[in-house]
Amino acid sequence: MLTVKRAKQLLAAFTDLRLLVVGDLMLDRYLYGVADRISPEAPVPVVRVLRETSVPGGAANVAANVAALGARVDVVGIRGEDADGAGLTELLGNLNIDDGGALRVKRLTTIVKTRIMADRQQVVRVDRDQSLKLDQAETRELLARIRARVRCADGVILEDYGKGTLSQDVVDTVLSETRANSTPVGFDPRDNHELCLNGITLATPNWREALNAVGWNDSARLSGEPTAECLDRVADGLMAKWATRLLIITLGPQGIYLAPRQGPRQLIPTRAREVFDVSGAGDTVVGACLLALAAGATDVEAAEIGNHAAGIVVGKLGTAVCSPTELVASIAGRETNLE
Repeated sequence: MLTVKRAKQLLAAFTDLRLLVVGDLMLDRYLYGVADRISPEAPVPVVRVLRETSVPGGAANVAANVAALGARVDVVGIRGEDADGAGLTELLGNLNIDDGGALRVKRLTTIVKTRIMADRQQVVRVDRDQSLKLDQAETRELLARIRARVRCADGVILEDYGKGTLSQDVVDTVLSETRANSTPVGFDPRDNHELCLNGITLATPNWREALNAVGWNDSARLSGEPTAECLDRVADGLMAKWATRLLIITLGPQGIYLAPRQGPRQLIPTRAREVFDVSGAGDTVVGACLLALAAGATDVEAAEIGNHAAGIVVGKLGTAVCSPTELVASIAGRETNLE
């Protein structure tokens, strides 16, 4: 069991670490307001906007979660040379996240997800995105930026939102550069995006992503609560497919399923007290778990830290992060409940 004392030891170690996040960079924009009438033009609510905020999204949200826990972070990805890209760079800079590895491409636009919120509910999401296809010269430049930054990293996270940043060339470059120094590599997958990832340290799919990865994408399995037998069979398939040292399947209200290459598997109940918004919860899990492993945590300790951190962010509205103070308080509350 993860204790407060052990958590504080790991959190202290986080400040000495530098992680690299490679993946699809996004800007998450939120329009908050009230909806007190229906439009006369169509049967939809009219949202009167009261305030607007923007936060790092996608792989940039993973970096924000790692930075919030005290580590230094670099990001490598693709963004446009536009106002939204400049805004994302400014947000990352305010969090002391280095986005010098972000490739700025004039012909592409920065991916933006705009969520319209009314009375703590998401009314609609508007996406401005495209496939981030690079030409050969751009790909070479992206790979060069990865090589330069992997060598300074204590851990690397591959964050896939299926937009095109994580090509096989990118994955192969990361794995070849990390293999020599046994640098841990975490992977947060995306539905229906096949990549060869042989030898990664950590994979953190959600239940839908796990089922799709092993080809079990029928509606009955996707909608039903997973059984212990089904979890074990899916874990066997993913461990064989990805050759990962540690597999963590996130199960929403059921918690997380921990499957190490060696040692017993276990279902760890959720630590969420209240769920307001699940946006970015997977980003929190992979960031917190990989950071903990890089700091010397055991597999179970890393899973517990990721579980507590995710339980905190889903209790917040919008894409959010977990602070060290919140993490310690969550673990301390669990200890109190066990007394």
